[in-house]
Amino acid sequence: MLLYSEEEIIEKTQNNQPEIIAIDAPLSLPPGRKTIEDRSGGHLRENDRELLRRKIKFFPITLGPMRKLTTRGIKLRLVFETKGFSVIEAYPGGAQDVLGIPRKQRGLDKLMAGLEALGIAGLKSGLSDHELDAATCAYVGKLFLEGKAVAYGPEDDAIIMPAGEKQRRV
Repeated sequence: MLLYSEEEIIEKTQNNQPEIIAIDAPLSLPPGRKTIEDRSGGHLRENDRELLRRKIKFFPITLGPMRKLTTRGIKLRLVFETKGFSVIEAYPGGAQDVLGIPRKQRGLDKLMAGLEALGIAGLKSGLSDHELDAATCAYVGKLFLEGKAVAYGPEDDAIIMPAGEKQRRV
């Protein structure tokens, strides 16, 4: 489902009491930065560098629109961890690459078919790209709980991805 406000996200998540929360947003800043607006530090985190090494495309978190997403992700992580939830950073586009399924840019119908081929049930036609990315993040969370995921970057600042090498370039 689509939720817009942080309050809606927090309430709905708390009501469902998940074992793990996989957030599709950067959950940390690059080393040396105190805030997202601080320009004195670098632009990449170690987990971002790992994406680059594996040729997985992404937007750096210091890029315009990513700043707001990063700020929101960090805030939600803090709220959820304060409430006792386990939180991981997920990157659905990268996970889709590793899983060998099309990203949303190749067509929502193709992404939906790829998710269904992984065994994700209950997806309805007409879901938005955000909902399909959320389903991907939930799948990554499931893989993490099953021990079938890996950390890109240091353990305390990792992007969690499906285990295995990137299957193809998108």
